[in-house]
Amino acid sequence: MEINDDPVAMATTAPMAPVTAQRLVRTDLESSIPKPYLARAMAAPDMEHPDGAPEHKAHGMSVLQQHVAFFDQNNDGIVYPWETYTGLRDIGFGMLFSLIAGLGFNITFSYPTLPGYIPSLLLPVYIANIHKGKHPSDSGTYDTEGRYSPVNFENMFSKYGKTVPDKLSLRELWNMTEGNRVSFDLVGWILNKVEWGAVYIIAKDDEGFLSKEAMRGVFDGSLFENLAKKNAPKKEK
Repeated sequence: MEINDDPVAMATTAPMAPVTAQRLVRTDLESSIPKPYLARAMAAPDMEHPDGAPEHKAHGMSVLQQHVAFFDQNNDGIVYPWETYTGLRDIGFGMLFSLIAGLGFNITFSYPTLPGYIPSLLLPVYIANIHKGKHPSDSGTYDTEGRYSPVNFENMFSKYGKTVPDKLSLRELWNMTEGNRVSFDLVGWILNKVEWGAVYIIAKDDEGFLSKEAMRGVFDGSLFENLAKKNAPKKEK
């Protein structure tokens, strides 16, 4: 097989498109992640963790399903508003935010994930169908079936991590949500900013950055499990 040495064919920046130089993509992913372009169904790898998090059990679920499964308090495959509220409280949010955000989550994602067409007043979110709730204006790390794309996860940091390579500041998170905006997608704009803003509040480090590991843990839900364990002693008191 011939190797293409054409600089245009393999270029990741274009002189007439300055944004491509401002938001760089990583070109060394294959040095650590086997087939980084291959979307993973059950693991969430990155350059530092090419196999994902082996200690985090997938239980046969897609990465997107794992993201939501933490909030399924009784493991019946359905997340009700009171379960979302309890999960948000467990990971460190206050009562008011947990009430508003929990209700908002179920209102937004209940109908798209229902197995039928008749709405339910209980606002259940069905984990089996959570891929139907994927919204535009996100990072593209989840594909439309709920798989995890390592290349898109890594590109969040190559494009927007200008201060520290493997962390994002609040300003950089804002820039990321702005860069991912899809035209006329008001709901997606709002959801993306609220979601990452909430994660920043509970997972930022002492220097005010959101680490790559914390963000990876958002995608497979392991961050929620770790925060719940960390906060458990506080709840007991």
